[in-house]
Amino acid sequence: MDVHTRIHGPVAVVTIDRPTVRNAVDRPTADALLDACEAADADPDVAVLVLTGAGGTFCAGADLHAVDDPQRRNRLERNDLGPMGPTRRMPSKPVIAAVEGHAVAGGLELALWCDLRVAASDAVFGVFCRRWGVPLIDGGTVRLPRIVGHGRALDLVLTGRPVDAEEALAIGLVTRVVAPGEALAAAVELGGQLSALPQRTLRADLASTRAAFDRPLPEALLAEHDGGVAAIEAGGMADVAHFRAGAGRHGAPPP
Repeated sequence: MDVHTRIHGPVAVVTIDRPTVRNAVDRPTADALLDACEAADADPDVAVLVLTGAGGTFCAGADLHAVDDPQRRNRLERNDLGPMGPTRRMPSKPVIAAVEGHAVAGGLELALWCDLRVAASDAVFGVFCRRWGVPLIDGGTVRLPRIVGHGRALDLVLTGRPVDAEEALAIGLVTRVVAPGEALAAAVELGGQLSALPQRTLRADLASTRAAFDRPLPEALLAEHDGGVAAIEAGGMADVAHFRAGAGRHGAPPP
């Protein structure tokens, strides 16, 4: 099985498992990855998704060895099916990338699709497809500038140079850096922390933050209002009662 899902309490870990090709993604793998992510997003018992790769590599991008096979080459249709799988869909729950080894080309785009990125200290990022004349068509040119800024994004997109974990942390490309071999455990732990928070308002704020660059500022502010008020009216303020009763003082976690 090229993609598998394991459940760790409220966290679903979706793993690309093609280590012989450094987890490069062909069409069947992309379809399986999309199905796995959407199934986890639809599972009421799952609060957070973690995306990772097997065998010490996150993902080396699209499987260029499949381009001559009509059944295996990645999709190029102009629709909401990304060539790498889920990259043109938007789950309702937070997604965390657990990055070991290389996250390059389309693999970088998969990491950018995630909301947070936890990387091993020896991880490597980069638009390596620049070397082979392959464009970014899984959101890389859209998401990278939003995450690291326009100038830094152009540096990475145009040069295709490798970026180590230290630089990735400094420019905001990754959220946290951990010891080699610890990225998945750290991502699952972070997912557990997110799952313990009130979910209605967390997801409302997640959706608004994702869409922050999609609208003019006045419209974005009103959209934030609409999503937040809808969460409140749906019961998203129930945990305020715990605060008013004295819980969470001095930075303590909520019950």
